[in-house]
Amino acid sequence: MSEDQSKRIITAARRWIGTPYHDQASLRGVGCDCLGLIRGVWREVIGDEPTDIPPYTRDWGETGDIEVLAEGARKWLQPVPVEDIKPGCILLFRMKDTAIAKHCGIMSDTSHFIHAHERVGVIEQPLATAWRRRLVFGFKTSAT
Repeated sequence: MSEDQSKRIITAARRWIGTPYHDQASLRGVGCDCLGLIRGVWREVIGDEPTDIPPYTRDWGETGDIEVLAEGARKWLQPVPVEDIKPGCILLFRMKDTAIAKHCGIMSDTSHFIHAHERVGVIEQPLATAWRRRLVFGFKTSAT
């Protein structure tokens, strides 16, 4: 991912701050969930979404053999080892040790990320220890 594209991703994501939380929505200023934020930033920076997103559950404790969110991301993004994430990368979190990754955000600088949280909407907050230990996947867009 180029530095310019990283900056465009972060700038676009910051424009979503304050958007209320709304499950499975993706409209800046109106409502979104964590995946809706990623989808909206994609549309603003990359273009049309490459695929329709099927309905999904809100259950952060969901278990299974397939990392559905990570597998979907691998179709359109390049994996990045968690230790190599940089600003502009997409982050996926596993909220329970036995669960699949069900939460996502965008790294905004070396110690903060932007995500949509159910009670507060889209926020930028520190990638504190509690979040870092849940971080299981990183992705970046292709260099342009």
